[in-house]
Amino acid sequence: MLTDDPQKREINNKRHFSFRLNLFFFIVFGLFSVLIIQLAILQFVEGPTLSAAGSKKSTRNVKIAPIRGNIYDSEGKAIAYSTSTQSLYFSIPPNYKTADLEKMAREEAANLVEIFDKYGNPELKMTVDDVIKQMDLEFKLNNISTPRRIKSGLTNEEIAYFLGNRSKFIGIDIMEESVRHYSQDTTAVQLVGYLKKFKGGVRENFSFYADKAKETEPELQYLEDEEVGVDGLEMLYQDALRGKNGLKSYPVNNQEVIVGPVQITNPQKGDDLYLTINRGVQLTTEQAITDQIKKISTSSVSAERASYAKIGFAVAIEVDTGKVIAMASMPDYDPNIWSGGRINQEDYDNIKNVVNNGTITEVYPKYDSDEERAKHPSSLVPLGSTMKPLSVLIGLNEGLFKTTDVYNDTGVFKFGKAGHEVPIINAGGHVYGALDPARAIEKSSNPFMAAMVGSRLNQKYPGAEGVDVWDRYMKEFGLGVSTESGLYMEKKGVVDYYHELETASAQSALIRASFGQQARYTTLQLAVYASMLANHGKRMKPQFVNEIKDSAGNVVQSFTPEVLNTVDFPEEYWKEIETGMGKVGVQGFDGVSYTFNRKTGTAQSDVKGRRADNGIFIAYAPADKPKLAVAVVMPDGGFGGWSAAPVARKIFDAYDYEVGLNGTPGKAKDAAASTETDAAGTETTVQ
Repeated sequence: MLTDDPQKREINNKRHFSFRLNLFFFIVFGLFSVLIIQLAILQFVEGPTLSAAGSKKSTRNVKIAPIRGNIYDSEGKAIAYSTSTQSLYFSIPPNYKTADLEKMAREEAANLVEIFDKYGNPELKMTVDDVIKQMDLEFKLNNISTPRRIKSGLTNEEIAYFLGNRSKFIGIDIMEESVRHYSQDTTAVQLVGYLKKFKGGVRENFSFYADKAKETEPELQYLEDEEVGVDGLEMLYQDALRGKNGLKSYPVNNQEVIVGPVQITNPQKGDDLYLTINRGVQLTTEQAITDQIKKISTSSVSAERASYAKIGFAVAIEVDTGKVIAMASMPDYDPNIWSGGRINQEDYDNIKNVVNNGTITEVYPKYDSDEERAKHPSSLVPLGSTMKPLSVLIGLNEGLFKTTDVYNDTGVFKFGKAGHEVPIINAGGHVYGALDPARAIEKSSNPFMAAMVGSRLNQKYPGAEGVDVWDRYMKEFGLGVSTESGLYMEKKGVVDYYHELETASAQSALIRASFGQQARYTTLQLAVYASMLANHGKRMKPQFVNEIKDSAGNVVQSFTPEVLNTVDFPEEYWKEIETGMGKVGVQGFDGVSYTFNRKTGTAQSDVKGRRADNGIFIAYAPADKPKLAVAVVMPDGGFGGWSAAPVARKIFDAYDYEVGLNGTPGKAKDAAASTETDAAGTETTVQ
């Protein structure tokens, strides 16, 4: 039996303790080494990245919406423009009580008005009621959390006071923003369009803006309260006009108090549009329609009287370029009512019948009820007799007759089954006798078109084929297809001849279409059609913009004429219709200094309880070297020669004065004559 040696055991214990102590030391040393290395990595390797991340967490970035580009007329005068301004906003306190809100707001409004009167611009004077309206306490324009714009264009004195005395007011803030202004003369307002807030329906209801909401580039991301184009050129050229965001960055502590200097990256201003619209011609067109509506609705001349006339539309387009010189949809309105990107229901109800562009889409006169409105035609009307030059071209091109053929107009043409014949008669029951194609246009013979074009086309192409042939010609002349203007809500027109084919017969569809029934088109389509008659078959894309320039004045995009399609007819066919159009009787063109070809039309629309006569007129001038084509539509205006033609006369005269139908503008001649007179007067004085 072995015995335990105490001395050896003590030596072993000391040896084990020393080993454990050394092991513990090395473990601790290792841990400290790892910790020191990790600290070194954090400081020297990952330090800059972590520092930036930490800084970012304590930095607030606010996007600054860019200043929107301006829109100018053809001579560089502003139609729509934006200014950078400081605005006062009011936010409803989150803990407000409904019963106390109005009292609080009225007290606040009184205090604000006192400061406005003392430090503000006298031209921007506001009353307490004005301020209360802007506060929108009934939530007509905003929800509870949306800041309300009270006043824009603050003076430096107002800004200084509010920034230094913010604690004296409830829920106010000063914001820098871009404010859109429109010219007070309401130049082409429906063509130009207007702005609305990006949030609150725009991004949800427009696919264009739904895509914008997905943007990831910070400089292109839309702000919630940003105002964007929702109609006209404001929408069509939204990308060019908008510009790019800026950025305001400032450091804050954990209590969101700014603790350092603000850094600002300035936004990039949007590009400017220079339109084809000539302000002088445009304003003349708008006034001419307004005056003519008033005249014909109250006229004592029975042939001119049109008691129901309330709306009118006109487009003037250059024949060889497609440039739209004037586009008027009347009545119009003041687009500044959209200031701030919102409008209340009462204001909208007052303009809803005129806010859309009636030259490209369907609008109605303003009436108190839908039932009353149904008794009146819209802006889309049949071509009536303005179709007849094209009918003759189709007849000639299809070999249905020759330019020398003669038709005996007895005042009536009948078609249909025996005993159930349908008569086609001339307006006023006129009998014109022997008519060649040109004279048929001059006299506007319905029987000629029915017999020589509609009936014969049906015989050549029986059934649906004939209607298809007719439809093809219509589309080649821009009728029933998009003009490709790009404008929001543009309609292709309403085609009824296929419906007539199904419910009646191909013969009925073609005969009625031949003298301008069975389809309704826009005024812009009529203008494009008239320009094709003038330039012998080139369908030009309507152009509204001459060029786009950046804020420094550099051209970033220019535009050239674009031919959408061409129609190739023998020259003798064009000459035939020109002969007829040059002799059409018309009112209001006495004493003109230029030649012009034209066609009047009185298109009928069946509305509730009656048949309405719509006045239509197309023309181009000069007759030998066409430069400008014009289309005028006066729904419920009666005879086109009486209601629409006088408007066109004023448009041609205005263009001749502003631009020049034969080269030299009339205003240039006036200026030269004035200079000569002044020079002569100066010479006399010297002598």
